[in-house]
Amino acid sequence: MSHLMPHTGSKSSRKHIIDVIFPIAVFFVFAASSLAVLMLASKIYDDTSTSASDNYSSRTAFAYVSEKLRQHDSRSGGGVSCGDMEGSDCLILEENESGTVTYIYMYDGSLKELRVRSDVRVSPESGLDITPVKDFSVSSEGALLFINITADDGTEYSMVSSERSAQ
Repeated sequence: MSHLMPHTGSKSSRKHIIDVIFPIAVFFVFAASSLAVLMLASKIYDDTSTSASDNYSSRTAFAYVSEKLRQHDSRSGGGVSCGDMEGSDCLILEENESGTVTYIYMYDGSLKELRVRSDVRVSPESGLDITPVKDFSVSSEGALLFINITADDGTEYSMVSSERSAQ
């Protein structure tokens, strides 16, 4: 009759193994879920950061040139024209009151600004880097200035400007 009686030793051993395996399995599920959420959050942050950086970089050149044009309207004692600096298009902003000239141009893959006295000879490498750009061109037709900027990310911006005092 002993063979009909259940053996209690293996049941207790089986219960003990389940008591150990279950918390370990729950821990691994929790750890895997935490890792997946962390990786997803990292990817979202990286995408947002890259997008914000690209947006800032591509709009900086356009906003910078627009603001400089507003600052140098001839009503404020200055003039705006286009020119050439060693083969590159150049935006020339004259300040009559101070006797200085500001040149905005592209050199060595960067939009640059150089502010000097009007009687000083300039070289393009002397300018201050503003932001990376792929292309910068300026042309004029009558009182209108046509400015085209291609940002480092390939975004193209165009603007047509005239001095407010000429209107």
